[in-house]
Amino acid sequence: MEKRRGFGKHLIIDGYECNPEKLSDINHIYNFLEGITDEIEMTKLMPPYVQEISKNPKAYQGFIIIAESHVNIITCPKDRTVIVDVFSCKDFDDEKAINYTKDCFEIRRMEYKSFYRGVDFPKQP
Repeated sequence: MEKRRGFGKHLIIDGYECNPEKLSDINHIYNFLEGITDEIEMTKLMPPYVQEISKNPKAYQGFIIIAESHVNIITCPKDRTVIVDVFSCKDFDDEKAINYTKDCFEIRRMEYKSFYRGVDFPKQP
């Protein structure tokens, strides 16, 4: 794991060719948000919130607020896609988050990018 730089790390994951049943299961999405925060050792401040955001085509969005920032997810079962954002001022292991997401939604193809936000964020003397 790399040492913290800037204001925090932002990991974005785009998953394609996912299991559509898992993408449309609100309980599964809820459990994913619970589990990923445990996997990357973050502090939950509230339970996850998940809701259907579109009926035609169906789409779901969920998030969990953590002491270190948040995790957000959008699923589109018809397109078999999932989009996940993990932002944290505490460093975390990208590979754990990526592998957990891949396993949870049975992702066959994915893109991801990790970068540090606010690299020039003022530091206290």
